[in-house]
Amino acid sequence: MSFWTYLKSHRYAALVLALFTAVFALVLWLYNVSTEAALYAGGLCALIGLGLLWAGWMHARRAREARMEALENLPVWAGSLPEAGSPEAEDFRAMAEKMRAVCAQLSEENDRARRESLDWYTAWVHQIKTPIAVMQMTLQSEDTPEHRALEAELFRVRQYAEMALTYLRLGEGASDLVIRTVKLDGVIRQAVRKYAALFVQKKLALRYEPTEAEALTDEKWLSFILEQLLDNAVKYTPAGSVTITVTPEKVLRVQDTGIGVAAEDLPRIFEKGFTGYNGRADKTATGLGLYLCRQAADKLHHRLWAESEPGRGSIFCLDLHSDELEVE
Repeated sequence: MSFWTYLKSHRYAALVLALFTAVFALVLWLYNVSTEAALYAGGLCALIGLGLLWAGWMHARRAREARMEALENLPVWAGSLPEAGSPEAEDFRAMAEKMRAVCAQLSEENDRARRESLDWYTAWVHQIKTPIAVMQMTLQSEDTPEHRALEAELFRVRQYAEMALTYLRLGEGASDLVIRTVKLDGVIRQAVRKYAALFVQKKLALRYEPTEAEALTDEKWLSFILEQLLDNAVKYTPAGSVTITVTPEKVLRVQDTGIGVAAEDLPRIFEKGFTGYNGRADKTATGLGLYLCRQAADKLHHRLWAESEPGRGSIFCLDLHSDELEVE
């Protein structure tokens, strides 16, 4: 805050000071005090007044800097605000303290509700696995096209249940991460085994060459991203193949020969709830799978992007360089 700004905000006090100085000088002159003495007295009063204004400006500037610092480090605690110099300022401090208390209470209630919700969904996912396993064993008792189709749908039910839990866990921040050096071959093979039945059902070829590459990441979240990319590849590839590769630069690529993504949809496929042309054609699309992939990748500081051409398939790339992560 400049001195001129402060002076404008205190212009009435400055005008009163100037008026009093002029009255003081005028009274001295009317009582036949020499003009020089009257001007000297008036000038001295004006100088003292300006000094007081200057001191007030310095105090106001320091107080404003303290307020701005408190504002940048929200939530503000009233004790971090500058000392109140007026009843109005004290009222503002009281309001800030009241708002801080309300915000703290709301934050605590929100955290508690989130923990309860996460606990409930976790229990639900674990409980739903039992009837799913029973149905799967029943369907495996007889190998027919109908049973294989039902097994594939049952697999998707299990994946959607896990996705609901993942959606909640994404908000847990770094507390849910276990960062360590992970062998990519094991993660990829596990994901491929999980989706093997869908590959067989749709008669899709899977191309993957074993890799010795390692990456600094969280194995659970990396598995989730890869599984979602495979799920999308299988879902939108009516015929052909899915290829998984790891480049020397540690970029994990999942390439398919599916229907591809329209050029106008490509920049938005990682947005929450966005399904695009393909999703509108597939009534079961939720627009959450790729959104969760991007959120998980950001959480791991991995860059995720896609390349696609309608009718010629898509390539999803996950850069596994993680310079900001540390081994636990």
